[in-house]
Amino acid sequence: MQPVLIKQIAVGPMANFSYLIVDTGTKKAAYVDPGFESEKVMAVATKEAWQIEKILLTHTHFDHIQELETAYQKLKVPVYVHGFEISAIEEMGVSVKAVATDEIIKVGNLSVKCLHMPGHTPGMICYLVENHLITGDVLFVDGCGRVDLPGSSPEKMFETLKRLTQMPDDIIVYPGHDYGPKPTDTLGHQKKTNPYLAAAAQGKDYFFGVRGV
Repeated sequence: MQPVLIKQIAVGPMANFSYLIVDTGTKKAAYVDPGFESEKVMAVATKEAWQIEKILLTHTHFDHIQELETAYQKLKVPVYVHGFEISAIEEMGVSVKAVATDEIIKVGNLSVKCLHMPGHTPGMICYLVENHLITGDVLFVDGCGRVDLPGSSPEKMFETLKRLTQMPDDIIVYPGHDYGPKPTDTLGHQKKTNPYLAAAAQGKDYFFGVRGV
């Protein structure tokens, strides 16, 4: 097991979280979702002597990329996003790489797996490193992302949540927003308390009929 640290940082007026995925052995890091207060996040890395070598995006809604250009101009590191949403980033003039489903991105000696989890957006990526899962706007603590926005899909969200119910209970969930009773939780506990995960586990008819998603 690699010495992974997930640093959760509250940013902005919309209860967002940005994250630093850190290999404490090499002090290399990836910055996830520069939506707000990028200087605050980069200051944390500087204070801890962590070197940010990549920027990872869960998706391209404005509250997750609003300060991408600022962070990129300061860091000059590659930006990663799913190919379905890459055009939104190319328009900014930053160096961007299309992420493939299940691609492994190295952060120091850590292996970060890119899980394509559509529903909230077509190219939503969750980042899995060991038993840590950064879920963006797929899964919140006791909630899930909206599916009434352009590009969103209730059907795909069901499939994504169903997939999450089949993942190990010891996975720690790190959501894109602080919308729940606590900032993180285990996936096992969320299977019990999150109504959307519980509904997805019961099947499509229950998910759409009883929950009215």
